[in-house]
Amino acid sequence: MSNTAEIRWHQRFENFHKALTLLASACEQSEYSDLERAGLVQTFEFSFELAWNTLKDLLFHEGHDPRTPQETIRTAFTAGYLTEAEAATALDALDKRNLLSHSYDETAAEEAVLLIRGQYAPMLLALHARLDEKRSAQ
Repeated sequence: MSNTAEIRWHQRFENFHKALTLLASACEQSEYSDLERAGLVQTFEFSFELAWNTLKDLLFHEGHDPRTPQETIRTAFTAGYLTEAEAATALDALDKRNLLSHSYDETAAEEAVLLIRGQYAPMLLALHARLDEKRSAQ
């Protein structure tokens, strides 16, 4: 693919890196006020959005053309950027992100904090490490 596609995924990766740094920092807190919990959920949402879009741009650079987040996650698994467990976690995170972005429910937000800290952020961090290796090798 073109040099433009390579530059695009590198630029998107930088934004993903910045968002993930904020998310990792937010996950380190032991307790959250309502506002902080909402901030954690929002930070997860844009970190996840940048993660799948970074994958989409990288996969496009490599000759794939996934069009949806689900298709991108499945193609990333096939290409080796996600393990099977990480792909399943990413698909679950996608479902939860969609639910949280369309309504706010206190119980769902508290459950989301546990999922974000326990499953989703670790999956995003593992993906980030893999993509950083890929970027460094180029």
